Amino acid sequence: MSELNLGDTVTTRKPHACGCNKWQIVRMGADYKLKCTNCGHVVMLSSDKFHKVAKLAKQ
Repeated sequence: MSELNLGDTVTTRKPHACGCNKWQIVRMGADYKLKCTNCGHVVMLSSDKFHKVAKLAKQ
């Protein structure tokens, strides 16, 4: 699994309602807080849910 840091941009499998699928990581831990890079919408996801929806680069 790739190492993630605050401020990194991740791509989701499905696009947000605004049409963008790129999200910036705002908070990490047991939950992930993501901010849409297009419209600024903020969502909180559990760690399990985040790893299901995010496309993480394989090393």
